[in-house]
Amino acid sequence: MKTQEETLHIIETLKQLYPDALCSLTYEKDYELLFAVRLSAQCTDARVNLITPELFARFPSLEAFASASYEEVGEVIRSCGFFRTKAKDLIECAKLLLSRHGGKVPDTMEALTALPGVGRKTANLVLGDIYGQPAYVCDTHCIRITGRLGLTDGSTDPLQVERQLRAVLPPEESSDFCHRMVLHGRALCSARKPSCTECPLRALCDYAKEA
Repeated sequence: MKTQEETLHIIETLKQLYPDALCSLTYEKDYELLFAVRLSAQCTDARVNLITPELFARFPSLEAFASASYEEVGEVIRSCGFFRTKAKDLIECAKLLLSRHGGKVPDTMEALTALPGVGRKTANLVLGDIYGQPAYVCDTHCIRITGRLGLTDGSTDPLQVERQLRAVLPPEESSDFCHRMVLHGRALCSARKPSCTECPLRALCDYAKEA
């Protein structure tokens, strides 16, 4: 595991590499981010961004989603995979947002994870990007890279990784850090063939040292 000084050095290096720590999903309304993240399961963000303009134009409000049929929504999102389950989740989520939350996406982990299709990863992303709260989005990039770096013990369980990151990352850095993990995973630290020789983090990375 890393010392506090090493952790802060990693954070600062990532800031220099990726100054714009932004979610790659495009959205305008709070629920649009929630829905886009649901669509991104087992699908690339790039594909989701091709689907959502048509989806949000055809169903421009929560009311429109709530009154739609599973088939209507499924037709638009078919290419993102598991479209029947995702269509059902979007429609039922819209209904609950209207009936329980006044048409707003809630701002607590408990309320978010009570929504259809919303797990901790999605909830953390929404809390960080919409509400500016400390957020630990433990997707595959974050799990893989933090384990390689030695910020975690190498666990692949998202909840265990989240707990370990909460213990070592400054809360105010957490959301942006996780976005930078995604960017770093796409740029250099891929799953199959990480570019360790090109990585500015190699001197602090347990995986690079062993390799």
